[in-house]
Amino acid sequence: MSQKILVVDDEPGIVAVIQSYFETAGYQVITAYSGNETMKKLAHNPDLILLDINMPDIDGLTVCQNIREHITCPILFLTARIETADKIKGFSVGADDYIQKPFDLDELGARVSAHLRRESRKQEQASLRFFGDMVINYTKREITIRQKYISLSKKEFDIIELLSTNAGQVFDRERIYERVWGLEGAGNSDTIMEHVRKIRNKFAEHTLHNYIETVWGVGYKWNG
Repeated sequence: MSQKILVVDDEPGIVAVIQSYFETAGYQVITAYSGNETMKKLAHNPDLILLDINMPDIDGLTVCQNIREHITCPILFLTARIETADKIKGFSVGADDYIQKPFDLDELGARVSAHLRRESRKQEQASLRFFGDMVINYTKREITIRQKYISLSKKEFDIIELLSTNAGQVFDRERIYERVWGLEGAGNSDTIMEHVRKIRNKFAEHTLHNYIETVWGVGYKWNG
């Protein structure tokens, strides 16, 4: 799915030029021509906002301040004014960058691309967890131990995800089965023992550490 850019400027000509450039580059572009309209267009959940400062109803600084608590995506100000005091004020209300008018479209495109890449890396890092020599990527559903990829079935990864995201918490077999297979699962909790055995064997090929610990008489917990 293409990334979404919200372009906000009260000059239709500028909006049209920016929209054409980014749509040609493969982005989805949402447009707004005032501060009030911007607030409504936030429902589209943009990945980045290009925001004009000087607008007739609500200026861009106020818009940025109003939405920053709810919107975490990069906000880049478009402005003809770029005094140091203006920059400081903009950054203080949550702006990520400034683009001075008139701007070069290719430079604007490069700035936008750089911010989106940085945001993507932040999101990916948030989906990674490190446990000693093990790295779990929950987004890609991949696990590596000492940089060696561990081949896992969907249910095996689901069990690891449940335990590792609740490290230290003990889960009995019935609860694991219910969480991973659902209430309508056709098997029973004994299935968990077989899956845990397979997971441990796969881990043991690359590490001596026991990541899934048995709590006798109770169940299993993650030992990161």
